[in-house]
Amino acid sequence: MTVEQNVLQQHSQKHQQTLLNQLREVTGTTDVQLLQQALQVSNGDLAEAVAFLTEKNAKVPQQDEATYYQTTQVGNDRYISVGSQADTSEYLPHPALPGAVPSQGDTNVIDLTGDDKDDLQRAIALSLEESSRAFRETGITDEEQAISRVLEASIAENKASLKRTHTEVWSDSPNPHDRKRMENCPVGLKNVGNTCWFSAVIQSLFNLLEFQRLVLHYSPPARVQDLPRNQKEHRNLPFMQELRNLFSLMVGSKRKYVDPSRAVEILKDAFKSSESQQQDVSEFTHKLLDWLEDAFQMKAEEDREGEKPKNPMVELFYGRFQAVGVLEGKKFENTEMFGQYPLQVNGFKDLHECLEAAMIEGEIESLHSSAENSAKSGQEHWFTELPPVLTFELSRFEFNQALGRPEKIHNKLEFPSMLYMDRYMDRNREITRIKREEIRRLKEQLTLLQQRLERYLSYGSGPKRFPLADVLQYAMEFASSKPVCTSPLEDLDTSAPPGGTTGQLLPALSTAEQGPSCTLPEGLSPAPTQAPSTQQRVPIHKPFTQSRLPPDLPMHPAPRHITEEELRVLEGCLHRWRSEVENDTHDLQGSISRIHRTIELMYSDKSMMQVPFRLHAVLVHEGQANAGHYWAYIYDPHQQRWMKYNDISVTKSSWEELVRDSFGGYRNASAYCLMYINDKKPFLIEEEFDKETGQMLSGLDKLPSDLKAYVKEDNGLFDKEIEEWDTLQARKAQQEKLALAAATAAAETTTSHQPMSTEPSPPDSWGPQQDPEYMEQPSPTDDSKHLQEDTERAISKAAAEQQEERSPEGLLTAAIKVEYTRLLRFAQEDTAPENDYRLRHVIVYFIHNQAPKKILERTLLMQFADRNLSFDERCKSIMKVARGKLDLVKPEEVNMEEYEMWHQDYRNFRETTIFLMIGLELFQKKCFVEALMYLIYSYQYNRELLVKGLYRGHNDELIGHYRRECLLKLNENAAGMFESGEEPEVCNGLSIMNELVVPCIPLLLVHDTEKDLLAVEDMRNRWCSYLGQEMEPNLQEKLTDFLPKLLDCSTEIKSFHDPPKLPTYSTLELVERYGRVMASLSRVPADGR
Repeated sequence: MTVEQNVLQQHSQKHQQTLLNQLREVTGTTDVQLLQQALQVSNGDLAEAVAFLTEKNAKVPQQDEATYYQTTQVGNDRYISVGSQADTSEYLPHPALPGAVPSQGDTNVIDLTGDDKDDLQRAIALSLEESSRAFRETGITDEEQAISRVLEASIAENKASLKRTHTEVWSDSPNPHDRKRMENCPVGLKNVGNTCWFSAVIQSLFNLLEFQRLVLHYSPPARVQDLPRNQKEHRNLPFMQELRNLFSLMVGSKRKYVDPSRAVEILKDAFKSSESQQQDVSEFTHKLLDWLEDAFQMKAEEDREGEKPKNPMVELFYGRFQAVGVLEGKKFENTEMFGQYPLQVNGFKDLHECLEAAMIEGEIESLHSSAENSAKSGQEHWFTELPPVLTFELSRFEFNQALGRPEKIHNKLEFPSMLYMDRYMDRNREITRIKREEIRRLKEQLTLLQQRLERYLSYGSGPKRFPLADVLQYAMEFASSKPVCTSPLEDLDTSAPPGGTTGQLLPALSTAEQGPSCTLPEGLSPAPTQAPSTQQRVPIHKPFTQSRLPPDLPMHPAPRHITEEELRVLEGCLHRWRSEVENDTHDLQGSISRIHRTIELMYSDKSMMQVPFRLHAVLVHEGQANAGHYWAYIYDPHQQRWMKYNDISVTKSSWEELVRDSFGGYRNASAYCLMYINDKKPFLIEEEFDKETGQMLSGLDKLPSDLKAYVKEDNGLFDKEIEEWDTLQARKAQQEKLALAAATAAAETTTSHQPMSTEPSPPDSWGPQQDPEYMEQPSPTDDSKHLQEDTERAISKAAAEQQEERSPEGLLTAAIKVEYTRLLRFAQEDTAPENDYRLRHVIVYFIHNQAPKKILERTLLMQFADRNLSFDERCKSIMKVARGKLDLVKPEEVNMEEYEMWHQDYRNFRETTIFLMIGLELFQKKCFVEALMYLIYSYQYNRELLVKGLYRGHNDELIGHYRRECLLKLNENAAGMFESGEEPEVCNGLSIMNELVVPCIPLLLVHDTEKDLLAVEDMRNRWCSYLGQEMEPNLQEKLTDFLPKLLDCSTEIKSFHDPPKLPTYSTLELVERYGRVMASLSRVPADGR
């Protein structure tokens, strides 16, 4: 067959498959044979085919609600060729389908409100005619128009982002050092407006080093460099150049992440549309590979020199399979090409089950029988050639025709890191059939055993069922209980007033009748004897709800009469039966486990492990069908670890994290595309080596000369930006230093009039301190007086303990020892959180955190050197001695930088405490908006403290809990405002989410704690639940615009609110208020509600 004939055949197959897809999408018919029959009857006329199918469907009963969630995707799609071989279709409403609002100028308006079937047929026919005419006129398919819509939405979102508030956008840090790439760290891609799908796909392909090399070294055909001949060349060649530029920046850029806007712009310009929707990863991947195939095909045809051209894209991503089947009793075999291989998720637990179902369609018994005239139909698929890069598209989106919208399937689906494809290869057809038959037989046996086991584990004939062994145990416990011979009501008073809980006892029974004695509950006395009124309601004693139980009332029911012989026989039988049941249950469970194990090991022999494919990338989607966020996990074989590519953020990950986010069933996140690579073809991921030196190429050395110049130019611009930034910062620092020097000179003139601080003056570079001082305040009524009283008390106690008069120097030493002993006792006490002695004195904080001895000594010496010590002459003399000692301390004896660092840590601790205290007070007052920033910053500052030591800060779990609860409360309040439907309330609720909640979500995700992840999931689920509800169009529009921001899984911290300005508190005020708020927490439930 010539190349031209091959192309014509492929075009014919593509056209026929397109017709099938359109018919299936319009009519909802999933029977492939019925669709093909309709096309044959109508000779390819779509209108007649629709009429034929409509008449057929009119005879079929309507589906009930149970079928709403059944997928409409036809199984035949799993062997549709991808790329240039065939087009796949999205099962979303066609823009021209009935139900769309016609324009006023539309003369073909058809009334669909009635029940006239002819009108429906005419509308569908007009829709298909319009769609076909648009394709003939423009050469653009509906699929390409769908991509155009989302690309235009992405560009529009990028432009609109410039006008948004600082909490809503992907804002670049003004400091270029924050955007500088770390050595050997992969480069991220900036999200330029709903383009996370682009980033996920491009990163997955870029990390296939063979694909990377093909793109980087691509050169356009010489004949089209001046003027492209057709639309494809005009579209594909500029895109290839932008893709090369993007890949070169990802290889050699000095930036942490790069901007893909120009490549996205090329994609957008290739299509014509003005609508928008959430982009689909598999659709984009399909079209991207289609374009790349076309671009490389042009190059291959130019270079073929009479030989059949080889397209590297086809060789990398396309394979073939053999379709073997029976159609209406006639056997057939044909070979088809495939690219992305679609797999159904619904109803399957792992990837192998999906593949098994995809490889077999219909009833295939006749495939193996000799009956030529069998009427049964079915087919099997057997791979004859697998591509080096094997991509599975997991069908997690389905269109709910009853509700008129797409929905996402959240079912759990497991997949292995190493996939052996031997069982699906055509060369193993016979042995696989034998194994499948054996598995089928084992599964039948397994079903029978599970049914038998279920009878043991769910015993009974009513709605409530229990394990049979437990039932026998309960019967044995009942028979063995202490027997009573009275009715459960006989010893209770039936004459007490209604509502009373202390009923009068019945007349006492004789000892012989009563059996075990029944006495009054402790603390109750008999009521006066009187005739019960006939008007009164008779109360009943409720032994399990009344406040007190009679002492001898049995805890469980018991038999009234049972002899020793009866009990002995019954216990013997029950023991024996229970033992038999337990043995039977154990045997059944063992047999089931052995069958499971046999099935698992069915393909584990070496002959069926010769075609290994290793998992290369997993593309994950979080959200719902019409809104969500994409990211990718990609394996780095050289570092032997998984990496997470989430737009601009590229972080180390693990298989455990991948499993949590990709398998599904736990959160709204699940894998949507799996990319496996042939483990026996290492060239796919091998680095490139210099042919002369043998050295591995890296960075700019991997690039051809034109791209190397392009990257050098971009790096030069970035270096210039850094240089300008550094110059600007140096100028600012110089100005601040001059201003500080002037302020310091002015302050020195007033030093003699101010009380001396108990801390050293900070160096010039520190700047004036704005933090509340903790050891001295100007006012004599706060910290200064408090600290002065402690000091004078220590001096008095030291003087009283001395037997003889000592010198001021000796008295100072003794007083410091007394004060240190007192503070050490505080530090060693095990106190409740409301009595945190660290707030009372800096020395307690230092002792807790094992500060160096020199730091402790100098701090105490500074306390006794305070000039406010003027209580008497003795204190003044001690103050002078202390100041003298400070003057004698040499710089090498005490590291002043370390000393100031410890005191700065304590200032930070007090500041964190104030943030926490105010945040908790506001939270308790239900002022959640005001409380949030205090709790956010207290948590952030507290974590910075805890990095240095366990006792540097407060309990991070407690702060994290109230931070989390505050966000949940705000989310709940905002959702309530949205549900009201009132425009001001809706705007206020979304404003709370956009300005407060959404910017805080990365703070919950960054540390990856389970409670924080669950809280984020709860918040997202609350808003995603609205997707299934009817609402006004304006609310739907606002929700659609808001959800991608909420579902963004990036942990990149964006622009954020400045911390609130803190008031100044004295030590006594801080201790009192903090103690009060912490004590109140101990009186509320742990969840804060």
